Amino acid sequence: MKKAVAIVAAVCVASTLAACGQTSSSGAPAPSAVTSDSATSSGQKIEVDEEVFDVEITLPADMVGETTQEQLNSENAGKVHSVTLNDDGSVTFVMSKRQHKEMMAEMAASLDESLSEMVGTEDYPNVQKIEHNDDYTSFTVTTTSTELSLQESMSVMIYYVSGGMYNTFAGNPAANIHVDFVNADSGEVIGSSDSSEIGE
Repeated sequence: MKKAVAIVAAVCVASTLAACGQTSSSGAPAPSAVTSDSATSSGQKIEVDEEVFDVEITLPADMVGETTQEQLNSENAGKVHSVTLNDDGSVTFVMSKRQHKEMMAEMAASLDESLSEMVGTEDYPNVQKIEHNDDYTSFTVTTTSTELSLQESMSVMIYYVSGGMYNTFAGNPAANIHVDFVNADSGEVIGSSDSSEIGE
């Protein structure tokens, strides 16, 4: 389970790194009109600042790993206004809203691929289909199970991470991610879960 959640999170970060780029190591933008952030497991935050024309995304050091400014420049050339390796190890991307939209589309495609690969696997043999709404805040999992297995019940964390990361990068952190498990034969909801209830 932890591995699956980590993979989904890695997909989000990899999509961001792959979709970003043009070489520049400086150029702090003007104060943003809209700011959103989301804490990672270590307490560091992904920050998304939306300005009139540009979007700034800062990934914390624990999500970036070891890299250099030269590597960032090489890997991200030609796709964003600037990419900067900060003193604390975090990385800041500045991109146009069009580039941000393209990045979100690429992230959505990567998430969809990861979720589709869960269907019918050894961990989730009864899962037949995983559907979601446009902003990944609501998931419907169709399963042949009449009662949820432990793995199916625990899989809600994957959907929480998927929806949470997507909306954080979109600049609209989700207040809740909802998951319904539906029996394939009866069409009845056999289980529901909400991320907002964690810790209650």
